[in-house]
Order: sequence, then structure tokens, then C-alpha cells
Amino acid sequence: MKLTIIQTGDVPASLRDQFGPYRRMFETMFDATGQGFTYDMVAVSDGAPFPDPASLDGIVITGSAAGVYDDLPWLNPLRAFIREAYGRRTPMLGVCFGHQIMADALGGDVRLSEKGWGLGRHTYRVKSRPDFMRTAPQSLAVACSHQDQVITPPKEAEVFMASDFTPNAGLVYHNGAAISFQPHPEFDDDYAIALAELRRGKAPDEVVDTAIASVAKRSDSGEVAGYIGQFFKGR
Repeated sequence: MKLTIIQTGDVPASLRDQFGPYRRMFETMFDATGQGFTYDMVAVSDGAPFPDPASLDGIVITGSAAGVYDDLPWLNPLRAFIREAYGRRTPMLGVCFGHQIMADALGGDVRLSEKGWGLGRHTYRVKSRPDFMRTAPQSLAVACSHQDQVITPPKEAEVFMASDFTPNAGLVYHNGAAISFQPHPEFDDDYAIALAELRRGKAPDEVVDTAIASVAKRSDSGEVAGYIGQFFKGR
């Protein structure tokens, strides 16, 4: 199965030499599932044309420094792409900004949260267990890096993962072929720490310090990646 990575942002320039391009994080994550995925990448934030969703096996919409409310030329075409993919039931995953723009395109409300920065490893309650994650435990700890949040999910979606900080952290859609996550299962610990440190001066020091300390707790990113792999393989 080929996963088409719709790249809407990249690793910050100051971290790219150390951690590489963003697409590599997703490829590494999916390779570790052992599902034998192959990959294509379309950098829509750099002006690359959108592919036809009908021609794709699976879609991954990445994180981004952009917000859904920004005035960027590729955002409305991305919304149209999401709606067409959703209508065609092309398997689709959104992560962080991808989670937010999917919700926005399909009728939800996404905004800059009054809660501020979510950084480091957050723990999320598993509220329900869709078919692809039937074996999930009661909670999952995954790295995050965001200010924006899905405030109101689309009517087409149900929340399956939540925390007090991020009540709508995981969405599963009624067409049976779309899921999204606010946190980043593709981040390794070193990158999560470096990204939190990069926010110092933008986020309060205490938030950054807590985020860095939180990475010491066990990560469930590998398990989440496995669930995502099962989602795509099951479509």
C-alpha cells in the first residue's frame, strides 16, 4: 500500500540538519509497523499540485506551523482535497495540523486555544476503541506540540481520545475511512525535547521545563503507530 504524504510543513530549519525532513519521520514510523508501506510525498505548502484522491491508496496530512485560519493560498485547495477524499472514502489520516484542517474542512470549529501551548508528552484517555485499536489500553502517552485545538468536532466525527488539556485529541469519522490525532506519534523523544526547547521565549519557561521533564515517562507512540498501520491495512 502506498501512503501519499501531504506535507503542509517541515522540520524547523534550525533543527533540520539534526533531525532531517519531516517526511522521514513518518516513513520511519510506518516502517516500524512492519506493514510494508511505500511512500510518495506532495509538498502542497511549497506549491506542489494536489493529486486526485481517487488515484491514491492512502493519505497522510502532516503537521504544520500554519493555522487553519491563516491566509495561505494552499489552504482552500487542501480543504477541497479533504472533502473529495472523504466523499470517495480514500483512507485518510491527519496529525496535529492535519487533524485540525480535516475537522475544519468537514464542518468543525478550530481555534487558537486559550489554554496555551501543549508541549512534551501528554497522556490521553481512550474513550472508545474503533476496530483498528481494539487492544488499546485505558490511556496513551504521546508527544505533542500545538496551540490550536479542535474546539467542536464535525458532526461526522466521534471523539475516541481525549485529555483535560485537549478534549478532542482523536477523531474517527463516520465514513469509516478517516481518522485524526492531535498528538504526534511520529516524533521521537529527542525531537520532542528539541522542539519544546525551541518554543522557549514563546511558551512560558515553566511549560517548556514541564514538557522536557514529561518525556521521561514511557511513550506509547509505537503502539499508536501500530494502530494507524492497522487502520490503513484494514481499508
